[in-house]
Amino acid sequence: MINHWDSEVLFSTAVVIEASRNVRTLDEGIRQVAAWMAYEEFGLPDGSFQFDFGNNPDVLVDLVMFGSALNFAFTDFDSSVKFQLDYRGNRYVDSEAMLACVHRAWSTGVPIFDGSWMAAVTKADLGNLFAGTIQMPMLDERVAILNEIGKTLVQRFSGKFHIWAASCDRAVYAAGNGMLERLVADFPRFEDCSVYNGHRVQFYKLAQLSLWSLHALYIRLGLVGFSDLSRITAFADYIVPVALRLMGIIEYSPDLEDRINGGMLIPRDSSDEIEIRAHTIYATALLTDAINLLRPVDKHLVIPQVDYRLWKSYHATFWPHHLTRTTMY
Repeated sequence: MINHWDSEVLFSTAVVIEASRNVRTLDEGIRQVAAWMAYEEFGLPDGSFQFDFGNNPDVLVDLVMFGSALNFAFTDFDSSVKFQLDYRGNRYVDSEAMLACVHRAWSTGVPIFDGSWMAAVTKADLGNLFAGTIQMPMLDERVAILNEIGKTLVQRFSGKFHIWAASCDRAVYAAGNGMLERLVADFPRFEDCSVYNGHRVQFYKLAQLSLWSLHALYIRLGLVGFSDLSRITAFADYIVPVALRLMGIIEYSPDLEDRINGGMLIPRDSSDEIEIRAHTIYATALLTDAINLLRPVDKHLVIPQVDYRLWKSYHATFWPHHLTRTTMY
């Protein structure tokens, strides 16, 4: 039987968990949180979106993948202020604000899902697309990402992400043709790995998140979802560690805690950053196991459901999260 401990991502974090110096996972915290969280209602995402993008399956697949490519760094690194947008009577924050910007552009006919548009997009173009309460962080990096993806889509997949998706097996792993395997191979933008004490650690935050979103979309459209969904792990980002930290599931050394609370940058690929992300994946897997021990078999959860529960409750919190200048989350 396939379960999340069969995931290459989760397996790769073991070396970090064993050798961590500044982050640790607390078994007692997991037991205490599972004791009450197990009785909450957990639903599966229904594949719908906050904004109306129509019902064309090809457009919706393109939307998921476009959004996944740009789903990172929504907090200004100098001021710690989050990117927000007032749109149609509501205020949206971080990735939800990004999606609102995408809807605003798409609704006015900007061909943002076309590989040719991505390949040619400029910083000025993206500055206009993501006009919000602050300038969208890391605009130059976002331009470079879209330019690279756009060229690949035009050269190999008729300019569309849905053409790429149709060329993959509907699985996370499938002897090289699973969507996770193909995504990181075809689009280097999604190759989210680090090296810790000489060992390669896989995180694949955005790649896995895109597959989770696609699975929900496929089910809503009456199509077959991923055959090995349980191999998707937590999405190691800025917010889930905050939830785990506040719930007493992970713990930082006093020095790391002070640096995070003081808004100091935690460098990409540093041991501290790798430990935070690895423990996010490991602790969420343990929490999912502990919750499932208290739930009937027919109500067992997969890790992304628990991840979303943590992210949704804390993604707009004022509690400081670690800051890392990266395009991976």
